[in-house]
Formats: sequence, structure tokens, C-alpha cells
Amino acid sequence: MNIICNFPAISIMLCLFAGIFSSGMKGKSARWLNTVLLIVVLVLNAVTTGYCAQNGSFVYVMGKFPAPWGNELRAGSLEGLMATFFCVIMILSLWGGVHKLFGEVDIEKHHLYYVLMGLLLSSLLALIYTNDLFTAYVFIEINTIAACGLIMIRQNGRTIEAAVRYMVMSLIGSAMVLFGICIVYDITGHLLMSNIKDRIAAMMVGGTYPVPLLIAIALLSVGLAIKSALFPFHAWLPDAYGYSTVSSAAVLSSLVSKGYIFLLIKIIYRVIGFDIFAYSEIIDVLFIFGLAGMIFGSVNAIRENDVRRMIAYSSVAQIGYIYMGIGMGTEFGMIAAIFHILTHAATKSLLFVSAMGLTDVSGEKRQFIYLTGAGYRYVVAGVAFAVGSLSMVGVPLFAGFISKLLFAEAAVSLPRKMLPVLIVLGISTILNAIYFMKTVIRIYTPYTGKEYPVKHFKDAKIYSIVLILFIIVNVLLGVYSDPVVELIRRGIEMFA
Repeated sequence: MNIICNFPAISIMLCLFAGIFSSGMKGKSARWLNTVLLIVVLVLNAVTTGYCAQNGSFVYVMGKFPAPWGNELRAGSLEGLMATFFCVIMILSLWGGVHKLFGEVDIEKHHLYYVLMGLLLSSLLALIYTNDLFTAYVFIEINTIAACGLIMIRQNGRTIEAAVRYMVMSLIGSAMVLFGICIVYDITGHLLMSNIKDRIAAMMVGGTYPVPLLIAIALLSVGLAIKSALFPFHAWLPDAYGYSTVSSAAVLSSLVSKGYIFLLIKIIYRVIGFDIFAYSEIIDVLFIFGLAGMIFGSVNAIRENDVRRMIAYSSVAQIGYIYMGIGMGTEFGMIAAIFHILTHAATKSLLFVSAMGLTDVSGEKRQFIYLTGAGYRYVVAGVAFAVGSLSMVGVPLFAGFISKLLFAEAAVSLPRKMLPVLIVLGISTILNAIYFMKTVIRIYTPYTGKEYPVKHFKDAKIYSIVLILFIIVNVLLGVYSDPVVELIRRGIEMFA
């Protein structure tokens, strides 16, 4: 076997080992260990992506035990792209909030923070690469525990309450996923995705178990929708993102929910079969909830007076975009949805990290009135927030514009869904402009009141570099989107 075929398994194990070794280190040492291993994992996954783009997908058999007894990892160009991008966002999010961590988390708990980050990335990579449904469920639970720990490690009343709400909603979603997996295993006798797909195809031909299959599809879809905060299952999200540490908010909003959505896409293609999933009409339910999320998430963001919670509610709307693309039921819609996963990951982490700099030079206040003139007090943070806002609105040259263009193009070929998509897309864009441009105008309105004390950050240069790198990632997605879209298209073909 080519050595590159080992890279997905090595990546998952390295992240697990990073979490294990960090538990016995001091905070600074744990941070550097995680950074080095993240860079190594990034390189491994980038090489895997290039290999799959040239040679197609491959299956790695864990422990050399073949199906149906063994466990498998499957890598294709789409899995490699997602894993590589997740590593990039994780590195930038960690370093973007590194100086803030000292004021948000007790110093004796810093090593535990990096333990949780290592476990979180390990679980995300496993969700991306696994070809086994039960393994996916195991890492869903690891992901849930790690994410909950990242929320509550700040240890104040709001984060503990947010963590409890997150845990309750997430466990409901996990239970539904587990029930769905149990039904699938009962009617097919398999847990490996490729084996399940073959068995379900045979069942459809024979007309056996139609009701249990429909129930399983519904449980898996709704369970993962709850865990990814699709409207109306988003009640836990504003507090979880709004009151956790900056790095945690960036990672949770950009990566965790996207890991669950990507797993759902894998289930649609590699477990159920896309045609069968569309025939079940559950895809229309996801489509309707996605449209509703685009509107109600934006409306709630407009009503917010706290910049962090406004960005959090914006995530509800952006997740609605992704489910709208999935709900279109076409390859073009799925390409748009997957591209928006990348767009949202790059942009939302940029917004959370840049908002931190703006609030830090505004007396640590997060209400909009205190942010007046903050763009002048911290120039790099102001520019970064403006770039993220323009991307979310859909201004050309930025990633968000390509996402909305892809959604519109995908809708044109759908007579039944074209009008709802274009109408809601237009309304949502207007609402996006209202709350993001309102904030940009606020931070660039000259401030005439009492000056805030100038703050000198220990890692100000690192923070500024991270924001610049975030801007570069966003612009590259907007300007050089064609290769990414083509890679996604080829990855979907490998899925199918």
C-alpha cells in the first residue's frame, strides 16, 4: 500500500496523542505541541488531497481486518479538502485568541484547553474519513464532550448554563442518530457505509422494509440537524458561541457544526444513496427548515445589541444556507452547500476573532454603543471585521459572493424550488447587509466621547498576522474559487 494511504489514520492518531500528551504538560508547552502537530496534520492532509485528486479515492483497512468485520477509513479529494481546511481554521483560531486565553481561563487549566482541542480535531477528522457508521457515532460523542468542555472551561455562570443547554440538545441529537444507526444495522446487517448502501439498494428493488428505512433516514437527518443547530433547533447556539472563549467560539462556529453537516452529506451519498434520500422527501423538510433559518437567524441577529451574540445568530442563518443547498436535491445544490461550508468556516472565525480586538479597545464592552470608533482604535481588527462582513453580505471578491452565486445558479435549474430560493436568498442578503453594515458603520463612526485606555497586547503581532491570514484565505476563496469548486465536484463524483 502507498504510504500516503496511511495519512488519514496517522492524522487522527496524532491529534489523539496531542490531547493525551498535553494533559501532562504546562500550558505553553501544550500550546506549542498542538501547533507543531497541527501543522504536521495539515501537511499530511494536503498531500492526501493532492494524491486523491490525481488517483481517485482509496479505502484504508484498520488492523487489516476486511469488511464486514473490520473498520475502514475512506479518503477522496473532498474528504482531503475538508480535513486540510479544518486544520487551517483550527490553527488560525487557536492563535487568534491565544493572548485572550490568559484572561478567560485559569492558567492551571490551559493544558486542559489544548487536550480538548486535540480531541475535538481528532473527532472531526474521524467524522470526515470514517467509512463505518458506529465509529462515526463514537466520535460524535467525543466531539460533543470536547465541545462542551471548551464552552464551560471559562467557568462563569453564563458559560456553565450554555454548556448545559448545549449538552442537553446535543445528547437529544446523538440519541436520534444512535437509534437511526440501530435501525439501519437491524435491517441491513452492516455498519460499513459501502455495504449498507449496497444492501439498501437491494431492499429498494425488493420493496422490503420501506417504513423502517424511512424512520432511520428521518432519525439520522434530524439528529444531525439538531447537533448542527439548524433552525428551529438552535436555541443553545447564541450563549454557547457568545460567552465561551474567543478561540472556542471561532472553532465551534466554524468547524463543529460543519463536521456534523459533512457527516450527513456522507450518509446521503454513501449510506442511503442520493436518489433514495431525495425520494424519501425528507430532503424537502431540510430545504424548508434551511429557508426558515436564513430568515429567522438574520432577524434575531438584527435584534441583538451584543456583537458576539449577533455573530452567533448569523451562524443560524448561514447554516440555513447550507441546508437549503442540500435540500435542493441536485449536484449543483450540493456543490454550493459544500462550498458554503468552507466560506462560513473561513468567515465566521474571522468575525469572532476580529470582534475580540474591537471589544478589547472598547473597555471590554460588547454592546454596539461602546464600539463606536473601534475600527480606528484597532485598525487591523477593524479591517478584518469589515472584510468578514462584506463576505457574509456577498460582495464580489470575497468568498460569500461565490457561495450566493452558486446557490442562485443551482436554483435556476429547479422549476419547483427556484422561486423560493431566489426570494429568500434576496431577503436574507438584505438582512445580512442590515446587521453587518450597521456594525461596520458603527466601528468607523468617529468617537467623540471619553477615550478608552490604550491596551498593549502581549501577542499583538501574532494576532494581527492571524487576522491578515484569515483575510487572505477569504479573498483566495473568492478570487480562485474555480479550482475549489472543481475539487468539490470531483469529490462528489467519488462519493457517488
